[in-house]
Amino acid sequence: MYRYSEFDRRLVRDRVDRFRDQVRRRIDGTLTEDEFKPFRLMNGLYLQLHAYMLRVAIPYGTLDSRQLRQLAYIAERWDKGYGHFTTRQNIQFNWPRLEDVPDILDALADADMHAIQTSGNCIRNVTADHFAGAAADEIRDPRPVAELVRQWSSDHPEFAFLPRKFKIAVTGSRVDRAVTRAHDIGLRTFRNEAGETGFEVIVGGGLGRTPVIGTVIREFLPEADLLPYLEAILHVYNAIGRRDNKYKARIKITVRENGIDTIREMVEQRFREIKPEFRGFDQRLLREIEDAFASPQFVDAPTGRFESRLESDPDFSSFVDTNLHPHKHPGYSIVSVSLKAHGRTPGDATSDQMRTLADLAEHFGHDELRVSHEQNVILPHVHKNDIPTVYDGLVRAGLGTANIGLTSDIIACPGMDYCALATARSIPIAREISVRLKELEREIGPMKIKISGCINACGHHHVGHIGILGLDRAGVENYQVTLGGDGTETAGLGDRAGPGFSADDLIPAIDRLARAYLDIRADASESFLETYRRTGIEPFKAALYPNSLRGSA
Repeated sequence: MYRYSEFDRRLVRDRVDRFRDQVRRRIDGTLTEDEFKPFRLMNGLYLQLHAYMLRVAIPYGTLDSRQLRQLAYIAERWDKGYGHFTTRQNIQFNWPRLEDVPDILDALADADMHAIQTSGNCIRNVTADHFAGAAADEIRDPRPVAELVRQWSSDHPEFAFLPRKFKIAVTGSRVDRAVTRAHDIGLRTFRNEAGETGFEVIVGGGLGRTPVIGTVIREFLPEADLLPYLEAILHVYNAIGRRDNKYKARIKITVRENGIDTIREMVEQRFREIKPEFRGFDQRLLREIEDAFASPQFVDAPTGRFESRLESDPDFSSFVDTNLHPHKHPGYSIVSVSLKAHGRTPGDATSDQMRTLADLAEHFGHDELRVSHEQNVILPHVHKNDIPTVYDGLVRAGLGTANIGLTSDIIACPGMDYCALATARSIPIAREISVRLKELEREIGPMKIKISGCINACGHHHVGHIGILGLDRAGVENYQVTLGGDGTETAGLGDRAGPGFSADDLIPAIDRLARAYLDIRADASESFLETYRRTGIEPFKAALYPNSLRGSA
């Protein structure tokens, strides 16, 4: 994985020192909250419903054991003993005191971490496939490209004050595990007919109050042209993106109002103008970065202990069925660790759990971890013979839940428990659904349930197989249901089912929906999404809104 250079360390320490002085001036009253706001946002500090919240960057979701132990230390020393992993592959601390934040940032810098550009109208944390560098279906590891983009975009003088926040995602596989079509720019790696590696470039995706699936602006972009082409897109957006209305300031609106053909023509023109300026320095830097992401030295060893445990332990077998994924080396597996134990808050991990994950990664996982946009943690390189030991350690830490991809593996934003923007609760709804469907979830199989507590859609509800949006209706929480969304390479937005539900009526409605799927699927191998695409919405609407129970308006 990438290690900070001396330049990186100086840059981060300088930012911490400057912010320490800004915090001092806020506390002594020299700065008002309005004056302080842009400074704190540049350093990932939000003022939430009950307290400040610090969002820490985990670039493209990659961590090592030292960094995760430092996050555990920060949670224990300055927060309430836990952290919350987000759909942007970041971690949030929900209860820091303002006077402690500079010390937290210093502690992050000790482990080559920071909170820069995790907020504000800039290029945010670059995200990537959480199986990067390990997946059997990978064309190339997307993390070197993501790191190149991170270095290019950090403190970029032209793009520090964009019309609105800007998000970039990269995947190195034809299977899209990075939700690239729901980002401002999505980069999908593939090889053309000539065998050249490059990118399909997608622009103008996004969720929120105006959900849009992104449009392909370049079908094939050679790898060598990546940075000048990204810079051309950002230049056009910065020049013509709206600044009169923040709800219409995202690039998805810019594309819609001007048309993709016009945007493409402007981008291509700007690309031709600036491409000669790069002179290949970005490609030399990419080659250097790639060396930092060399694969570990994988071991060829027997897997008898794994096979024996698989035959003798049904709980272990269930874990293998759901939480293990094919690795590029046949003797290894990718282990997904669920942060979604039934009835628990999705995405939360205690300090002790973080230390357990750090220990397991160090001893059995080549000292690598990933954070997924689905709010789970991944051990990307575990030899099959070590998986029984890893599983036992996870179980002892309360991390052995065998539910990846099932009904209780719910994405949920913090909602009204924490967020000042939320209009409804998300966490209690997620907890109740996971418990209600627990007995059915093996029979149901793959089902992506995603919950947002407001229209900003941080829970990605628009691309959930079942999406739930919490809104305020005259002071009462009301939950809209969408069906058939998809965040993969076949991405699509969900269809609104009908009127919303009260919090009390929602859980029984989701239960009826799940049972209706079991009744109408063609056979046990047909997933919920496949059934929905075959039958359409009507049988599911009938389950949600039976004659005896109508959704509230």
